[in-house]
Amino acid sequence: MCETFPWKPCEAGALDGIATVRVTDCLDAREHANVVVVQPSSAGRAAGGRPVWLGLVNDADATAGITAWIEQGGPGLADPPGILDLYSFAPSRRVRGQVEG
Repeated sequence: MCETFPWKPCEAGALDGIATVRVTDCLDAREHANVVVVQPSSAGRAAGGRPVWLGLVNDADATAGITAWIEQGGPGLADPPGILDLYSFAPSRRVRGQVEG
């Protein structure tokens, strides 16, 4: 059983007008819960950005780092803060295909 990612309204609200935050019940990567997938914008994808999977995102510092990166442009447009390297992981091709579709 997966648990809903615990985005607090203030955290999701920090991205209003910048990015869409979608909460899902399960990304089938329980061993990495909580999981955040940062999708590139159209401009980011055109610049070569790919979705970035981050796992074990369970603290305010990680959430703040993700928010700051998205505000700077996210994948393809801005380098992620170094701290996010600790959270990065590669999901299975099947799981990746379901989300990145």
